[in-house]
Amino acid sequence: MTERVTGTPGRRTLLGAAVLGTAALGLTGTAAQAAERGRGGSGSGHGSLRDLPVPTVIGHRGASGYRPEHTLGSYQLALDLGAHIVEQDLVPTKDGHLVCRHENDITGTTDVADRPEFAGRRTTKTIDGVSYTGWFTEDFTLAELKTLRATERIPGNRPDNTLYDGRWTVPTFEEVLRWADKEGRKRGKPVWLYVETKHPTYFRSLGLGLEEPLARLLRRYGRDRRTSPLILQSFEPGSIQRLARLVDTPRVVLLSGPTSRPWDFVESGDPRTVADLIKPAGLKWIASYAQGIGPTLDLIIPKDASGRLTRPTTLVKDAHARGLRLHPYTLRNENSFLPADFRRGTDPNAYGDVFGAYAAYFATGIDGIFTDHPDTALLAAADFNGR
Repeated sequence: MTERVTGTPGRRTLLGAAVLGTAALGLTGTAAQAAERGRGGSGSGHGSLRDLPVPTVIGHRGASGYRPEHTLGSYQLALDLGAHIVEQDLVPTKDGHLVCRHENDITGTTDVADRPEFAGRRTTKTIDGVSYTGWFTEDFTLAELKTLRATERIPGNRPDNTLYDGRWTVPTFEEVLRWADKEGRKRGKPVWLYVETKHPTYFRSLGLGLEEPLARLLRRYGRDRRTSPLILQSFEPGSIQRLARLVDTPRVVLLSGPTSRPWDFVESGDPRTVADLIKPAGLKWIASYAQGIGPTLDLIIPKDASGRLTRPTTLVKDAHARGLRLHPYTLRNENSFLPADFRRGTDPNAYGDVFGAYAAYFATGIDGIFTDHPDTALLAAADFNGR
């Protein structure tokens, strides 16, 4: 087993390393080869799930530990740091364009609240059974949305990221596809994307279904094939099933807490919970239309009442037995996001022993992980592969 790193690197040290990129992080020789092992791409614009390194490092909303999430700046930094895949979440505009936001509620991720011309758009909506008050992408045309500027979503945790508030607009998914193609040509290997449909049942009820326009863009940019360097994901199995009928792109079902139910299950009256879906019969059903699952980390190793890790579940073994890959979410460097075992000091925003946390999760046999800090994850993956 990889030796746990007990020292706590300073925030400034890790952030400085992040800016320098993978080469400057000491990933040379054997360690660099381990981190890059199996990395796909030959410049042909195609890849395969088999080409991805294990563990795969997925830039969660880009490099959101260092830049405001879902901006071209965040995506670019994730790629420059060496992330194997860069994630996008998709929501629609009023006129049907797909844009990259974690939620359609843009109150906390743009400067919309400071724009008097949009004050009248503030409203309250119920989305997947939860009431929200704010501003929502489906109430803006793309032209209107493009007048807004992106901001840091959690400035209390990441005050350094507010330096970049206002620097970027909200990107469209088509802009991201063009960016990925350009970067792929420059690097001589495909840029992998990980694309989530957000609240698909809700948006379909508004006449803004996500899957069809997404499939059209995938076909237009040649990412609709089984060997395309892109993975589709959703918390709603029905969205993944619909996409499976439209494109051959690899697909993953996201899974939250064990007592939760996918919203399309709630709407259709399907009584199954996530606890049912992670049983052998549920995994077999998922494997009939998807290639992997994206469980919350707590489904891999549950926590006790004090927030400390307990024993791993059998989910990794059970999913692998049905040919499914596992890409759990999300590991972050800050104490407040780490299991209690790996927190260091009393500052919730200081970095904890995240390398120890990575070692614990990688030891379960997961195939990859979503992370806000791709550079840290790459170092941890190199440690793990260099055993």
